[in-house]
Amino acid sequence: MKVEVKKVDALKREMKFEIPREKVSAAMDAVYTEIGKHAKIKGFRPGKVPRHILVTSHGQLAKDETIKKIIPQAYHDGVSQHQLNPIDLPEITEVNLKDGVLTFTATLDIRPEIKLGKYKGIDVERKKNDVTDEEIQKTLDFFKKGRGEGEVAIDDNFAKGMGFPSLEEFKTALKRQLEFDKDRNNRMDIENQIVEELIKNAKLIVPQSLVKRQLYHRLNEALKRLKSQGLKDEELKAKAEELQKQLEPAVERDVKIYLILEEIAKLENITAAEANENLPGKVIEFLLKEANWQEAK
Repeated sequence: MKVEVKKVDALKREMKFEIPREKVSAAMDAVYTEIGKHAKIKGFRPGKVPRHILVTSHGQLAKDETIKKIIPQAYHDGVSQHQLNPIDLPEITEVNLKDGVLTFTATLDIRPEIKLGKYKGIDVERKKNDVTDEEIQKTLDFFKKGRGEGEVAIDDNFAKGMGFPSLEEFKTALKRQLEFDKDRNNRMDIENQIVEELIKNAKLIVPQSLVKRQLYHRLNEALKRLKSQGLKDEELKAKAEELQKQLEPAVERDVKIYLILEEIAKLENITAAEANENLPGKVIEFLLKEANWQEAK
């Protein structure tokens, strides 16, 4: 097998493969043997169909199956031989089986070198969860407006209409809920502080193949939501380009932070013990424990 590797840019590599005739022939023989076991051809029992008959009836299928059989293994061997570290599945193009020789091209992104910088002892500031009387009043006014009761007083009767025995108990419940919401938002804010610091300190080139794949999924999800809201195909097509421009920076940022967290996991021997465990979440948990915490003034 001949493999030529071309460096396209900092991360992208183009691999050109040439699989020799004898290897292709052996793979095709195995494919025809398998086809012969199941082929139903009048006048022949399964497994007893002559090769030339199978070539006539199933030649294209055999060719396709041979290509499918060879390419993954050849790609794996080529990557190992040239000590490449792909970060995503390759794009396979220029597949050609001619005169018994198979050629194809695999284009891939390799895993980038990641220089993390500081990731332990990051300064984080947690805001307070205190809820003021003014915030409670604003929430009461919001409920009042939502019920279309602009002239109604906020009193015990109003609280009863909201399902509480008195205004004081309604305010107590509101305060608990607002504190809970603040606590959750403050936790997210702390995580964002960690993430922003990691991005600021790290140096890496983001593989565009990962960005492209994630962008494709997010764009499809966004378009599905818009379609469910009644947008027609022409409107969706016009919206797609605008959405792509909006989503791309966030997707690139998310891919970058994922790679950074993955690198930290490797350095700190953090693993996902089970398939459903969230590795980035475990790394963030580790970084929160290592952070330098300060209470907001």
